[in-house]
Amino acid sequence: MSNWYVITGGPSSGKTTMVNLLRQRGYQTTIEHARHYIDLQRLGGRTVTDIRSKQLEFQRSVLAMQLEQEAALDPDEIVFLDRALPDSLAYYRFLDLPPDPSLSEALTRVKYRKVFLLDLLPLAKDYARTEDAEAQHQIQGLLLDVYEGLHLPLTRVPALPPDERVEFVLARL
Repeated sequence: MSNWYVITGGPSSGKTTMVNLLRQRGYQTTIEHARHYIDLQRLGGRTVTDIRSKQLEFQRSVLAMQLEQEAALDPDEIVFLDRALPDSLAYYRFLDLPPDPSLSEALTRVKYRKVFLLDLLPLAKDYARTEDAEAQHQIQGLLLDVYEGLHLPLTRVPALPPDERVEFVLARL
């Protein structure tokens, strides 16, 4: 069992805000790799439309970044992850793509201390977030199904003001 806590939820659920607040309080955190991948590709001259049009390439690239990141983390240290490997499975299912074999194999070994599934907030679109409200809710349901299917300890986090959400999570570690 690692000392890693997953912060997850559908698009526009406040994950990155939560992780940033935890970082400000001195906790070790990770980044969301989907957005990071998009940012790196945009620096290379690609458009978000082009990046998103190649979903299998996108999902595999994000997965590779997540696998590398989790392999580098110390399982004894407390870390809050902005999404984790099971999120990839939810997105593969959402996009009706066959899961990458490396993901299936990695999911047999995940040992997160606890998963915090953030309730959705009103959808806020930006350059990287292209989902609509229907997709937002579908992804939320898939995330719940995936994490419950892996029998990981899961706590739902209500839609509260950001600092209250952090306190809610910290009280349930």
